Amino acid sequence: MKLELGYVNIHDIQFADQSKVEAGVLYVCKEDIKNLVLEDENIKSVELEIAKPGDSIRIMPVKDVIEPRCKVEGPGDIFPGVISKVDTVGSGKTNVLRGSAVVTTGKIVAFQEGIIDMSGEGAKYTPFSQTNNLVVVIEPVDGLHQHEHEKAVRFAGLKTAKFLGDLAKNVTPDETEVFETYGVKEGMEKMPNLPRVAYVQMLQSQGLMHDTYVYGVDAKRTLSTIMNPTEGMDGAILSGNCVSACDKNTTYHHLNNPVVKDLFAQHGKTLNFVGMILTNENVYLADKQRSSDWTAKLCRWLDLDGAVVSQEGFGNPDTDLIMNCKKIEEQGVKTVIITDEYAGQDGKSQSLADADPKADAVVTGGNANMVIHLPKLDKVIGYPEVANIIAGGHEGSLNADGSIDAELQVITGATNELGFNKLSAR
Repeated sequence: MKLELGYVNIHDIQFADQSKVEAGVLYVCKEDIKNLVLEDENIKSVELEIAKPGDSIRIMPVKDVIEPRCKVEGPGDIFPGVISKVDTVGSGKTNVLRGSAVVTTGKIVAFQEGIIDMSGEGAKYTPFSQTNNLVVVIEPVDGLHQHEHEKAVRFAGLKTAKFLGDLAKNVTPDETEVFETYGVKEGMEKMPNLPRVAYVQMLQSQGLMHDTYVYGVDAKRTLSTIMNPTEGMDGAILSGNCVSACDKNTTYHHLNNPVVKDLFAQHGKTLNFVGMILTNENVYLADKQRSSDWTAKLCRWLDLDGAVVSQEGFGNPDTDLIMNCKKIEEQGVKTVIITDEYAGQDGKSQSLADADPKADAVVTGGNANMVIHLPKLDKVIGYPEVANIIAGGHEGSLNADGSIDAELQVITGATNELGFNKLSAR
């Protein structure tokens, strides 16, 4: 499968009478977006804000972040099975509005949501302080159930991102990049002497409000399966969960998965990037055993030499991570795991809830329990009072002067377990 990404670099975002992309500027007509979002009868009102790098702006509580993209050529369309029809994506040409993002916020859906600071101390820990953000502030109709609320916010963000992405359909990209993988036999013939490596991505699917969608199907309803890495670049994997902000994989993360990008960078040079194995994270032991058994079986079936395994979340999914690692290693496949740590505010507690001697190659995204001080910013988009109840905060996190004292886990993407962050350890 072969996909060409065309990067349309966005260096500014502005409100205008007409929505368009011109000379690196994303112009947004408010009425276009409002009319689109308010098609959903579960949404009472929507407001739009702009947040640019360096602005004295805090966005909270953040539900999702999505990068605008559009299909230019090839089968399917962006966000298949949700916004578009269920066609296989990941080939042809796709344009990317690089440097821009859609951020959804509003009344809190669940306590595990986050903060994006566009400047100050908090901006150092989130990649989304560096994107030109259209913030969609969504208020649901009164009495809406949490699941319907989450769905309304999710669809509003995806529809907005697709609308903006389509503005670049006829724009000539500033840069292009090609990603290609091969079938098993063809790959062996083309790269007979290179180690065969796959990426095992664990998808958060542990119960209520912990949903990740693959072609529109909630991952908790699936068995471990194989997917081409380029499919994710067209939106085949979407975030729908409410896990701690620091290590939540937003839809933006799935579209720009750095593990995929890094493996492609070595594809045909130091390794043969065979593809991806998607596996879910589970609540009950029997389900964990089933998923990890299938993952290890697929690794052997693909005749891998190595595997990279990433998780999403912490605590309970640490067991899924270690079971995957142990069973893959037992198949004779060298395994590296990517995680983050909840080692206590002093960093002295056990970092993971589970462990095994076979998990001897570990990449960490940092300690989410580290306490940080977020200074008062000039403007808050959303609701600052949720600082007292979101994961990583506590009653009293929001100070009288508007500053916030909380654990790092309140920052969206701060300890991301795909490595899409600035923290690690040696």
